[in-house]
Amino acid sequence: MKGLGATLLVITMAAVALYAAVLALLWWQQEALLFHPQPLPKDYRLATEPDVHEERVQVPGASLSVLHLRLPDPKGVVFFLHGNAGNLAGWFTDTAFYRQAGYDLVMPDYRGYGKSTGRIAGPQQLRDDVRAVWDNVAPRYAGRRIVLFGRSLGTGLAADLAEQLTREGRPPDLTVLVSPYSSLRELTAEFYPWVPGGLLRYPLDTGRHLPNLRGRVLLVHGGEDSLIGVHHSERLLRVLPSAQLLVIPGAGHNDLHLFPRYREALREALLALSAEPPHR
Repeated sequence: MKGLGATLLVITMAAVALYAAVLALLWWQQEALLFHPQPLPKDYRLATEPDVHEERVQVPGASLSVLHLRLPDPKGVVFFLHGNAGNLAGWFTDTAFYRQAGYDLVMPDYRGYGKSTGRIAGPQQLRDDVRAVWDNVAPRYAGRRIVLFGRSLGTGLAADLAEQLTREGRPPDLTVLVSPYSSLRELTAEFYPWVPGGLLRYPLDTGRHLPNLRGRVLLVHGGEDSLIGVHHSERLLRVLPSAQLLVIPGAGHNDLHLFPRYREALREALLALSAEPPHR
């Protein structure tokens, strides 16, 4: 019996050590798990249309690649924060839609994505980068409509920026969150319930930001989204009942933008802004 007890103790200690090692790996390698950038060569031509401009925003330790659709006299701007994979070559699309709506489109690549240099190394750095890009373009849109748009990973960042601007007395007119998570910590717990929540260095708590926003908030979610379930948008709606939630039947996570109702909803939301004065 003593031999069996000693064996069980050794097995338990080995299991604990393995668990601790896995947690340590998750702590130090979170960026590799959360972010899936696709770099592009420096000479890759991102801007192929005459009214789309490729710009650079300098941040501490990196240079961010930004695409900017600039119309002669726009109603305002859509500031678009994309998901956790790919780059601007795949995300900056459908410019005809924004031209028809009369809105400029600004979209940055995060560090390490596309032609952006550096690498993501922490949540505050990521927040600061987003803010730096916004501050770079914001003066151009004084007195015009401001739309913050987040897709998947970008939804938490868009909600964060919207709260910052609201607290500073210059809230966005519209915040659009497509396939949002209530928080990255809650989403992680669904897939990895054995991982302590405190281990996540990127909480990206969308639900914490929403109650402090001014302006319209539109949540759009695919009814068949298996990556970020629609219940995340439903949680956000409970946090901010004044928000509008549109669930698109049959749409998943990566094909949501292909559904006509998605485009219709965005067009309707932009048109509705014309009936209201800007918040600033």
